[in-house]
Amino acid sequence: MEEIVKTKIEDLIKSSAVFLFMKGTPDQPQCGFSAGVVSTLRKLNIPFGSFNVLSDMNIREGIKEFTNWPTIPQLYVNGEFIGGHDITVQMANSGELQKKIGS
Repeated sequence: MEEIVKTKIEDLIKSSAVFLFMKGTPDQPQCGFSAGVVSTLRKLNIPFGSFNVLSDMNIREGIKEFTNWPTIPQLYVNGEFIGGHDITVQMANSGELQKKIGS
C-alpha cells in the first residue's frame, strides 16, 4: 500500500472516536451491511464519522490491506479496529460496544 493511502486512512480513523468505512453515506448506504452498522450506531445514539469507500478505490482497497480484513464496512473505536457488520451488531446487543465507546 502506498504511504499516502496509509496516512489518509490513519488520519480518517483519528478524525472521530467512532469511525466507519462504508459503502455509501450514512444517509444513503449502498449496501445492506453498511446500512445495518449505521442503523445500529444511530439506535445507540453514537456519533460517528464515516468515509464512502465507493468514492475512492485507493481507500477501498487500502483499508482491506490496512486491517487484513477483506470486507466493508469496517468500524473503528478510539483507533482500534472492531470489525464489520456482524461483530458490530453482536457487540451492540451484548452491551460490549457501548462499554468500549464509553457511552
